[in-house]
Amino acid sequence: MGTEAKTAIVTGASQGLGAGIATAFLDRGYRVVASSRHVSTSGAFSPADNLALVDGDIADPQTAKKIAEAAIGRFGSIDALVNNAGIFFTKRFTDYTAEDFRSLVSTNLEGFLYLTQLAIKQMVSQKTGGSVVTITAALVDNPIAGMTAAVPMITKGGLNAITYHLAMEYAREGIRVNAVAPGVVATPLHKNTPADVMKTLSPMGRVSTVKEIADAVLYLTEAETVTGEVLHVDGGAHRGHW
Repeated sequence: MGTEAKTAIVTGASQGLGAGIATAFLDRGYRVVASSRHVSTSGAFSPADNLALVDGDIADPQTAKKIAEAAIGRFGSIDALVNNAGIFFTKRFTDYTAEDFRSLVSTNLEGFLYLTQLAIKQMVSQKTGGSVVTITAALVDNPIAGMTAAVPMITKGGLNAITYHLAMEYAREGIRVNAVAPGVVATPLHKNTPADVMKTLSPMGRVSTVKEIADAVLYLTEAETVTGEVLHVDGGAHRGHW
């Protein structure tokens, strides 16, 4: 990084991957805007001059506006965005309800759309490039028998697709758009899943850590000629059977 600190936005930042990613950016010297429904009362962060906390539902366009305004108003720029907020649950395909689908689309897709539009608009106006990294899922490319996640993968697959398209649309402006596709990760999402079961979901027989995902996000954020990439951090699961 240069001598002037850059500003990163991280959504879904109150726990798990989001909290780990936001902390990694802070440790790297970034100014960070961290958001989730209740991030200010989550206990994940202590007040700091280089940190702004924004509460709100990421599916609400007004939340996206508040996040962007916090970044620009307090720190003067938006240089990196990490779309981490998302929901995931499994059911047999025929058991998903209309409400299930609406909740997946609102959080995973609308939550991406509104904030990414504002972030890219600001990056274009700054004329200094920028980075967007979105957390998707290895399951998009690697269906697992018994892991009945077809409907959530509609949204995650859509995020992969828009990553490719936006990378091309904004390449000339120096705005890079990438994604990280984790496999199974040790987060509160899996707190009730037995460790032995989680290990079977990776060819390497081990679970990824939050730090490993955060490291991948930081790499993509700072890799100046990498764009349109979906980086799988899944122990090789997307490559085959085991």
